[in-house]
Amino acid sequence: MNLMKLQIVELIDRHHHMTSVAEILGIKQPTVTFHMKSLEEELQVRLFESRSGKTFLTEAGQALLHYAVKINALAKESERVVREYDSLYRGTLHIGASYVPATYLLPAILNTFAREFPGIRISLSVKPSPVIRDMLARHQIDLGIISSEPFTGSSLQAESLCKDDLTLISSPDHPLAKSDSLQPEQIIRSPFALHGSESSTRQLTDLWLEQHGLHMRSPVELDSLEAIKQLVLLGDHISFMSRMAVQREQQEGLLHVMPIPGHRASRHIYSVQNKDRLPSVQIQRFQEVLREVGIQLEQVL
Repeated sequence: MNLMKLQIVELIDRHHHMTSVAEILGIKQPTVTFHMKSLEEELQVRLFESRSGKTFLTEAGQALLHYAVKINALAKESERVVREYDSLYRGTLHIGASYVPATYLLPAILNTFAREFPGIRISLSVKPSPVIRDMLARHQIDLGIISSEPFTGSSLQAESLCKDDLTLISSPDHPLAKSDSLQPEQIIRSPFALHGSESSTRQLTDLWLEQHGLHMRSPVELDSLEAIKQLVLLGDHISFMSRMAVQREQQEGLLHVMPIPGHRASRHIYSVQNKDRLPSVQIQRFQEVLREVGIQLEQVL
């Protein structure tokens, strides 16, 4: 078994045509066929099957695919890390971030880092926190910065940068903003703006509702933090949101920020990496900048 064969397994699953696989790998189609047959002979199991002029993986092939994807990603990562390890002034840094840190924390850090190391290309993927953790586990990114409740993962190592408590937000004129002692039942009687189903804020919201035995009455669901804030600013709706995400609006008096009654889950901004991933000097320097900013934010939030 070699890397070429494992690349073919992954590409067959993606394209289902040996000609496409051959073009991507820069080899002849008979060579692709040879490697496929060789792999089946080596493992003594049928891995590929033809249906309607296309090639698909068998059940055994799908089992091999699970490992092929990881091995291929590790191979690419190892080659890149070795080439870039001796320099802070060239290379690529693949970062994944959830929406809150990507929007309100990383722009200033990326700007500072890019000025200091203009030769380093930075690629940022913005996804919900669970997706970022999965990308790290699959070695698709070098580093993750997520807003999340405490979590554990056998392959992941997390470092807390600062607190990022979940808060209840409303317009300053909303009736709840004038209440001295909020109860969970008051919240569900107000029009509510829910986050998208994949976000960590939505998961904590659902957990809060379950803990109190409550159910939202016809909430509005939006995937955009800024869209939720704009809806709340209009005056009728309320929502749960990261304190970091509403810091500016709170300071300017545009939004009223309150503790969530009965909310017990803590939340932080984490820097997360795969334990199996050897940090390059680029990642080490980026993490140093993150820690510096995290200390500053901890004093503010």
